[in-house]
Amino acid sequence: MVHKNYSSDYKADCLAFEWENGLKNFVGFMTAAELRKVLSVAMSGSVTAYVTAGITNPSIADEVPPPWRPGTINIALIIREGLTVGIMANAIMRATEAKTCTLLRLGYNTTGTTSNGIGVFAYEGEIEWAGTATELGLTSARRLGRCLGRV
Repeated sequence: MVHKNYSSDYKADCLAFEWENGLKNFVGFMTAAELRKVLSVAMSGSVTAYVTAGITNPSIADEVPPPWRPGTINIALIIREGLTVGIMANAIMRATEAKTCTLLRLGYNTTGTTSNGIGVFAYEGEIEWAGTATELGLTSARRLGRCLGRV
């Protein structure tokens, strides 16, 4: 967690966090959101979604963003199955679609914020498809939608 006006050297700060916590090659997200208030977690089958959402700097992908203010949507999608690299990219598509759909359903006229982050974490494997016609794709999208709806 960082303060709302964070503008430091994020690489150095991440390395310091990694060292201070005895981690090695970790992946994480920085947020100024108060995690106790905005972290949502949803699990189903092999999929767990962790979402934090601050929507103070909404943006639409093809428009010039408004003046920057703190606020971001971070999504970590944990899939306890073996996926190919291509399917991980496909899972990012599902996450983006679910995020956008949920924002629109909640009445926000935006596709996200100016500093969204999405990470998909899975074992290396052979699963090649995660469209909404698959159980994995549909489950992922539903988990994310439920998380965002609660944040």
